Amino acid sequence: MITLDSLKPSEGSKHKKKRVGRGPGSGHGKTACRGTKGQKSRSGVSIPPGFQGGQMPLYRQLPKRGFKNPFRKSFGVVNVESIAKIDYDGVIDIDVLKSKGLVKKREKYVKLLGNGEITKAVQIKVHAISKTAKEKIEGAGGSVELIQVK
Repeated sequence: MITLDSLKPSEGSKHKKKRVGRGPGSGHGKTACRGTKGQKSRSGVSIPPGFQGGQMPLYRQLPKRGFKNPFRKSFGVVNVESIAKIDYDGVIDIDVLKSKGLVKKREKYVKLLGNGEITKAVQIKVHAISKTAKEKIEGAGGSVELIQVK
C-alpha cells in the first residue's frame, strides 16, 4: 500500500544544484564555469537581443523606406451581403456590427462596401460608404447615415 510518507521521486529525476565559485576542489571554482575574460565572464552583464558586439546592428544599417502616417484612420470593412444576413430590427451602427462579429472590436471606424446583394430595407449608420453600396441599400428601400470621422 502506498502512503504519503513512502512516496519518493523517480530515480534520476532530482539533481543536485550546481554550486559555483566554491573552491578548486568542487570542479566549479576559480572562474565559476564562465571561462576566462570577455564580456560574459563579468558580473552584471546583460546583453540585449540583437546586440552584435558593438558593430552597427543590422536593423540600423538598413535604410528606412516610405512614410508612416501618425494620423492614419483605419476602417473596418463590411460588405452589403453581410448586412443582408443580419437579423436585427432598428438602426445598424458600429456597436451592432461589433456585437455580431462583423467588425473587430479595436476598429474605430467602419466602411460599407458593395459586394453582394440586399433585398430588405435597413437603416445603417457608418463612417464611410462606397457608391455601389449606397445604391444597393437605397434601391432596397433602406437609408444610409454617415457619421463624421474625427
